[in-house]
Amino acid sequence: MSIDHLVIAARTLSEGAAWVYQRLGVAPGPVGLHPHFGTHNHLWSLESCYLELIATDPQAPTPPYPRWFGLSDPALQARLASGPQLIHWVAQSKAAPLPAQGTPLLLERGPYRWTLTVPADGSLPAGGLLPSLIAWQNPSPLTALPATRLRLIQLRLETPQPAELAAKLSALHLADAATVAAGPQPRLSAQIATSRGLVVL
Repeated sequence: MSIDHLVIAARTLSEGAAWVYQRLGVAPGPVGLHPHFGTHNHLWSLESCYLELIATDPQAPTPPYPRWFGLSDPALQARLASGPQLIHWVAQSKAAPLPAQGTPLLLERGPYRWTLTVPADGSLPAGGLLPSLIAWQNPSPLTALPATRLRLIQLRLETPQPAELAAKLSALHLADAATVAAGPQPRLSAQIATSRGLVVL
């Protein structure tokens, strides 16, 4: 198991792309479409993993079920009114994802096919602190992303129950994937090396 990608959510893709450019100094590439959930995204390489910016696609039909990554949750949308945010992370498994993290769904976008665990209500596991699990049916988009000079240095997870979260990550063989710390509420942050220096999202 290892970090596959980090997830930033925004009210709109253009708002999120401007936010990423302001902080990391990288422009977005092509738009990726997710017809199953009515969302779209941009991706950037972080060398060993990648960064995903995701938002609801206003041109896509609203699905008859909750969107993934909590994007149908009014509380998350209210949070995003203050600006794009790092909300979640996804871990890659060499086998089919574990059902404990949600229902494994077989999905596809263009040439990519993958299985991802998604809770039926579309919620973020442990408020986004526990990863969704992904198994790629073919090489992941990371292999085709252009170099950005961005590199993930550290993923930090804060929670009122750090020992409990650390135990769950250890059970998923992800004990070394992130730093777990005590905090008043669930919070994710990522240290990323850029051409401008170290940036914290």
